Amino acid sequence: MKKLVPALAAMTLASACVMPPKDITDEDLAAYDAAVASIGCDLVAERHYLPVELQTGLPREKVIEVGQYRLQTEEAVALEGGGIRLITGACAPTEA
Repeated sequence: MKKLVPALAAMTLASACVMPPKDITDEDLAAYDAAVASIGCDLVAERHYLPVELQTGLPREKVIEVGQYRLQTEEAVALEGGGIRLITGACAPTEA
């Protein structure tokens, strides 16, 4: 048990050190989350990226960077066929 505590602390510290993409504000992150939720929580294809870009005002490059950031902070998961699924907020999985 004593070995587990430092390992958990290190994992928490590692995820806490991940910084949002450059020039992305907390408001941008909230807008991204809301936009991805509005399209069903998955960001995979062109039909997903366009509405997110329009709703957030972010260019494709920044949308991709925010998605990568969400993966690093474990607020999204990679999908098997490519793309990501947001798993927080309105996109949090529900218990069956």
